[in-house]
Amino acid sequence: MWLLIIAFIIIQFFRPEKNISAAPPVNHISVKFSVPDDVKQILSASCYDCHSNNTRYPWYFSVQPVAWWLADHISEGKKHLNFDEYSSYNLRRQYHKFEQIIEMIKEDEMPLSPYLVGHPGAALSIEQKDKIIFWSNGCMDEMKAAYPADSLLKK
Repeated sequence: MWLLIIAFIIIQFFRPEKNISAAPPVNHISVKFSVPDDVKQILSASCYDCHSNNTRYPWYFSVQPVAWWLADHISEGKKHLNFDEYSSYNLRRQYHKFEQIIEMIKEDEMPLSPYLVGHPGAALSIEQKDKIIFWSNGCMDEMKAAYPADSLLKK
C-alpha cells in the first residue's frame, strides 16, 4: 500500500505539456470558410478543447495519471481534426472532414461521452446539431462550386 502511495506522489511531478498556443491560428478554418457567430460559439464550447491548439483545462488535469490520459485524448483529437490547422489541409481532406463532422454529429459520436461528464454544457442540442450540419453542408457546397469533383473526393 505504501508503495502505491509513494508511486502516486512521484508521478505527480511528471506532467504532459499543455495544449496551449500563444501564436494566432493562421490556418484556422475561418481563414477559408465563413463561420457564423452561432456556429463559432458551438464549436468553441463543444469541440475546440480536443480539436484546436488551445485547450481549456479542468481542475483534474493537475492530477496524474488523469493528465496523461487527457493529453493523449487531445493529441488523438487533433490528429483527426484540428480547426486551428484546417486551412493547411489539402482539398480532399478538408472536404472529407466536413463529411466526417456531419457523420459524427448525426450519429451522436461527438462530443465524446467521457468529455460530456466533465463538460455537461458541451452537449449539443438538436438545434445546435442542425446548425453545424447546415453550416458543414454549406461549406461543402462552396467547395463543390469552386473546385472540380475529382479534387475533392477520395479515390
